[in-house]
Amino acid sequence: MPALAAVFVLAGILAAVMLLSAGQANQLAAGRQELLAGTVLKQSMAQVAHDQEAVTVWDDAVQEVRRLSPDPNWLDANLGIWLHTYYRHDEAYIIDGEDRPIYAMEAGKRVPPRHFATASAIAEPLIAVLRHKLSNLDRAQIESQRSPGAVDLALVRNHPSIVSVKPIISESGLQPQVPGREYLHISVRYLDRSFAADLAQEYQLDAARFETEAAPLARERAVALRSKSGRPLGYLVWQPFGPGALMIERMAPVAAGALLLMLAIVAWLLQRTRRSMLQLEASQAQSQHLAFHDALTGLANRALFDERLTRALAQAQQRSGSVALLYFDLDRFKHVNDTLGHPAGDQLICEMARRLVDSTRSTDIVARIGGDEFAVIQTNINSVAEAELLCMRVVEAASEPFVLAGNQLNVGVSIGVALSPKDANDRTELARKADIALYEAKAAGRGRYVFFAEHMDDSIRHRLDVERDLRAALAAGDEMRVLYQPLYSAQAGKITGAEALVRWHHPQKGLMAPSTFIPVAESTGLIEPLGEWVLEQACEAAVTLPLDSISVNVSAVQLRNTKFAERVFEILDLTGLEPSRLELEITETSFIESAATCQPNLDLLRKSGIRIALDDFGTGYSSFSHLCHFDIDRIKIDQSFVNAIDVREGGSAIIQAIVDLAKASGMQVTAEGVETSEQRSFLQKAGCNSLQGYLLSRPVPLEQLTGMLVRSKGIRIADAVEISDLEASRA
Repeated sequence: MPALAAVFVLAGILAAVMLLSAGQANQLAAGRQELLAGTVLKQSMAQVAHDQEAVTVWDDAVQEVRRLSPDPNWLDANLGIWLHTYYRHDEAYIIDGEDRPIYAMEAGKRVPPRHFATASAIAEPLIAVLRHKLSNLDRAQIESQRSPGAVDLALVRNHPSIVSVKPIISESGLQPQVPGREYLHISVRYLDRSFAADLAQEYQLDAARFETEAAPLARERAVALRSKSGRPLGYLVWQPFGPGALMIERMAPVAAGALLLMLAIVAWLLQRTRRSMLQLEASQAQSQHLAFHDALTGLANRALFDERLTRALAQAQQRSGSVALLYFDLDRFKHVNDTLGHPAGDQLICEMARRLVDSTRSTDIVARIGGDEFAVIQTNINSVAEAELLCMRVVEAASEPFVLAGNQLNVGVSIGVALSPKDANDRTELARKADIALYEAKAAGRGRYVFFAEHMDDSIRHRLDVERDLRAALAAGDEMRVLYQPLYSAQAGKITGAEALVRWHHPQKGLMAPSTFIPVAESTGLIEPLGEWVLEQACEAAVTLPLDSISVNVSAVQLRNTKFAERVFEILDLTGLEPSRLELEITETSFIESAATCQPNLDLLRKSGIRIALDDFGTGYSSFSHLCHFDIDRIKIDQSFVNAIDVREGGSAIIQAIVDLAKASGMQVTAEGVETSEQRSFLQKAGCNSLQGYLLSRPVPLEQLTGMLVRSKGIRIADAVEISDLEASRA
């Protein structure tokens, strides 16, 4: 029976080889899965912090949380429940500069801020670390780079969790904050709920789960969870993929019943082993791809983008070449999410990614670095024109309508571009300047591209200087003053009202134009204390003046504040001015764009008898159809139309049409910027109710206006011009 013995010996040898191969394959697969699990945990910690940056590096968030009474619905929609809905964060908290909780969200529902007490002991070390970072970090870095943070693993309500703390800071750098006293956002992602299921599905970790105390069962693999301090939190446990065991399980019946076919079986085994190894290698390659690519679009993620940008800049320096970095931001993306839902938003992101890839070269690197943020690294460019051509292709591609959830939408894209070595050779600095250029593109009207220029840095610094000096001026109280420009009845020719205008006399720079500091005040929230001060000064003055009305300019920022009407009523009570003598002016464009949020205040103001005027009419939407939905008492024709009056051609048909339509709608009409007698005569004939301009009077101090009112009793407009000139010469 030597042959039989030989067969059994050969079978035994082959069985041993099979067992050894199976064990090695299982060990290799399990080891690679263990490495993958550890890597995924680290990346998940970074991802939670990155999710927070989508809403914490934002001017609106800074403004909202610092309000005396932040809007809880706004916090839900942007800093709390939205994170649970979109990113599946389980808990979120907001604390103020003194570490007091002002908001809490658990399991997708808003809860009282006191619930933070449960998580506070866990978050306190991270808060302390972040406060230290913020206190010792250069302020310019905070405002121009990604925000710092602190993240760790911890047990939260007996759940192993990722806990991340991020500061709520200004996106534009225009929101002043005391270093170390910023409001903080704490986010918690449980690892033993949907997170484990996601791991099992996305990374092929069968039966993945988290155990807080028990060690893994036999044939299971585990990665220990430890905090940065070394505290054990439990284990990530899964059933490892066993290609060798699977092979033996399938081959055992065949081997037992077919010893005579041993050679064929050996050949088949070798082939099967090779196939299993190839599958294992493919699985490893897939895991590597997932670690460095965006799961939704398949584009490079931020980690890969940073690595490729660093490499591209190093190669460009070696070869004396150039690199263009393009930052993209979808216009109106949040509106799409809010109106059509997150699936439509994801569809928009994927379609935009496809259009970006189609618009670029195969050598360019396209990445998704945030929710609706993309970037392109354009390498080996020979001129700025190549980057400009790419921008034009992308803008054109993005301008094509998107079909989302059965709706056709026009979204558009804004692009900021920075060039290396012209703008910077460092990755961080180049990204910062591309981000500044993107901000300029959005500020210029969106749907366009802007290349970084040094003056943009200067512009940001200038705005910060103006903001700092304006805060000091409001605190000092002796640099601001209010002037009054009279309004004259077009027919009777008498002073009927006055418009209050704020002026700033800077101690070093002299008289500051309103166009210099008013936009800064609006973007930083300073317009509210400034506007209230002007309103109070004007109301106090009007009480002593024989005027039908006093007009005060109001920003849309003020009208969006739910407490604005209440504050106006307090000032009227304080000064004793009758509501019917107060007229509030708001510019046409800002009013129409903010009408929905301004309307509640406008309703309350008009019910009390206060009048509303639409300033600079004709420079914005210029449509009476918009005004049909709003209660407006007066429109003020912009001086650009008045300046265009051509007496030789019969005046201005546009002004005549505006006056006729306004009167038909029951509105009063005031013409601004009247500077010549011919303009005055035409406007009188056209039917304007009142006139205002340098021909009649420049803005004057209160004392001078009082004198003009005393002397103007019974005096018509023609004589008022001479009185105004005389008063100006005396001043």
